Amino acid sequence: MNTKRAIVTGGNSGLGFATAKKFCDNGIKTFIIGRTKEKTEDACAEIGPNAIPVIFDLNNLDAIPVMITDLAKDGNIDILVNNAGINLKKDFLEVTDADFESIIHTNVKSVFAVSREVVKVMKNNGGGSIINISSMASQYGIPRVIAYSASKGAIETMTRAMAVELAQFGVRVNCIAPGFIKTKMSAKALDSDPERKNKVLGRTPMGTLGEPDDIADAAYYFATSESKYVTGTVLPVDGGNSIGF
Repeated sequence: MNTKRAIVTGGNSGLGFATAKKFCDNGIKTFIIGRTKEKTEDACAEIGPNAIPVIFDLNNLDAIPVMITDLAKDGNIDILVNNAGINLKKDFLEVTDADFESIIHTNVKSVFAVSREVVKVMKNNGGGSIINISSMASQYGIPRVIAYSASKGAIETMTRAMAVELAQFGVRVNCIAPGFIKTKMSAKALDSDPERKNKVLGRTPMGTLGEPDDIADAAYYFATSESKYVTGTVLPVDGGNSIGF
């Protein structure tokens, strides 16, 4: 049996780390793309031998084709998780053109460029699964994150367009919209803003923050044949937050 191979961008912490670990624990050889050498190598060492560090800055769009070609030279890329992304919390009127462009560059342009190159590989190898990561910011309006919201709205629309166009190649494309998940980054943000934390929990019917493993489990479902007839979907994993009153 051929070992499946995956790429997880931004897999050295948070939701990406949990997803990469889930894949590796289930025998999937996983390339973890991260900008920071030490952080990425440490994450791979913690996960185990199925995790391979790839030190790369996804903002370098021109170098993405060569990077993907290198990763694919020994075999197929069966799974791609577009998890890497950046956020910016700033009042609408204070967001500069450069701020906006920076978020779109990382969160949309790099996702497109990586996906395009990976699809070239998948097309030649009979298909694969692409999993995009969205956000509650694309499910409803959240103040002070205009650029991030725009980027995640683009990701969900791209997911549907990609799913329709790439189905002919056996490539499935789905999206996960995480709710408020307990990570170091989110804990820091919410703990420093009790009013926001209470608002988050107040509109989450299940009444708690999610765990990174909740996202990893959803990604694993989309990555395997369990979801072989599923494409073009956006799955909120949010404890009901997106429909909460």
